[in-house]
Amino acid sequence: MQLVYSEAELFSDDPPARLHEVHGQRMHGGFDAAGRYVPPRSKGRSAAIDAWTLALRERGGDLFDADASLLAGPRMPNPAQQRLLLREGIGMPFWNGLTVTGKIEGRGRVLAEIQFPDLQKLVDGDISTLAIGHLNKGLLKAHGFDEGGEPDRGIGGHDVMWFVARDLVFDANAYPDVEPPASIARAEAGKRWMPELAPEYEGLLSFLMNLLMIEFRAEIGFANTQEILRTPYLFTDRRAAAEEAAEIVERIRLDEEIHVTSLRLYLGELRALALRTVDGGTVAGAEVIDRFWRGLVHWATVEQPRIAAETQYAALRPVILAHPEGGRILAEFDRLSELATPAVSAG
Repeated sequence: MQLVYSEAELFSDDPPARLHEVHGQRMHGGFDAAGRYVPPRSKGRSAAIDAWTLALRERGGDLFDADASLLAGPRMPNPAQQRLLLREGIGMPFWNGLTVTGKIEGRGRVLAEIQFPDLQKLVDGDISTLAIGHLNKGLLKAHGFDEGGEPDRGIGGHDVMWFVARDLVFDANAYPDVEPPASIARAEAGKRWMPELAPEYEGLLSFLMNLLMIEFRAEIGFANTQEILRTPYLFTDRRAAAEEAAEIVERIRLDEEIHVTSLRLYLGELRALALRTVDGGTVAGAEVIDRFWRGLVHWATVEQPRIAAETQYAALRPVILAHPEGGRILAEFDRLSELATPAVSAG
């Protein structure tokens, strides 16, 4: 069983029967002879991930046990609220959401542009035949290309796919441009969750776990976006375009499945290994990873959702009230809220 791969092998793909193009915009991936979407760089990467996963299981380990179902908490706006706003002609929040998502995805291209710490120096044992031994040998670069594309080749990644989906249902400049928050991961500055490890390795493990959590949050958000785009009474003058936009989001979700599986594999491998500590000893990977993950899950399911929902509500409220029938719409919006009580009184 092959367990060592070159970057060229990880990037390998069969030639597509048809390129992935919408509105004259070339995007990554393509379609096979049956018309099915095929994610980019998926043939070689998927084969490698399958081999590494099998090898991990043969050693008694498994993929990191986590999925999007662990995320809970209110969303603002939730799909019912978003449909209400769109039905009432308040399109800016949805347009903003599509724009911000595309820009956040574009930031992910950093994975293709920087060199991460070599985990071989952290792990007590050879990692050359493991997925984590290939992070700087093509795996993270492929992930980065998925998110931010290959602009020098005129190929868009997830960033461009979101913008194309947006422009199918809105005019490209329908609303003023909007920027995403500086970071959507948990702030870790000044907090040591894995003090046994050298800071650069704590930073890398923290990054991988935060990235997995972001992927789970995105999975829920992307499904909600598709639900809205496929609502028959919305975008009635662009109904076919809205369905196509939902299909573009589905292609992004197929790409993201590779990311989620990869991250679960990296963390599953690390949990099964002994990690070198700053005092010259070792610690079980499971001990430090599970400790950090518990704290991250608490933040993502208890602390962050309500704070984010209340912040978003405060931003949405004046937008709704600016509508000629804003009071009526806000009352209905609050009735549909997942918050126990509105963050600000409709007053």
